[in-house]
Amino acid sequence: GFLGATVMLAIQSGVARGVFSNESGLGSAPIAAAAAKTDSCVKQGLISMTGTFFDTIIICTMTGLTLVLTGVWSGETSGAAMTTLAFEQGLSPLIGQYVITLGLVFFAFTTILGWNYYGERCVQYLFGQRGIKPYKYFYILLVAGGAFLQLDLIWILADIVNGLMAIPNLIGLIGLRHVVIAETRLFFDKLTLEQQTV
Repeated sequence: GFLGATVMLAIQSGVARGVFSNESGLGSAPIAAAAAKTDSCVKQGLISMTGTFFDTIIICTMTGLTLVLTGVWSGETSGAAMTTLAFEQGLSPLIGQYVITLGLVFFAFTTILGWNYYGERCVQYLFGQRGIKPYKYFYILLVAGGAFLQLDLIWILADIVNGLMAIPNLIGLIGLRHVVIAETRLFFDKLTLEQQTV
């Protein structure tokens, strides 16, 4: 039972943090991808996949290896403090601290901008142009209010909202799987035909 609970908690936490990190399966990144000017939905999908690759394979792997190689993962710190300590030990106290601080600033700022854009597009779709201004005021209040909440509560709220967003998106993906497969095959068949004629 203890082993099962440990594995369950590890998978649950890993999936939750992974979804929050790269947004795979949530349906939020396609909102930005839909604004791209392209003739091929498959080509845009392939380009969008690079975001998950860079975030998960490059950044998260680099961070995980740093935590393991420096040995701070077995200490008492957690979260950003643990990552900062690992980079301070791996690089130098001065450089490591600034690398993590700069990374967190960019991560937080781009996350705030990105989620604002996603929400804005959704509000425009649901309520039209008149709903955007009230949404912006509400969003600013939420961002400002987030500074007064405990970090654990923010993670719980983020997990709940991400789960609520993933459910209809995954249902839509299952329902549209035949269309996705057909479009992908058509794209690669056309690409192969073009390469053979050249």
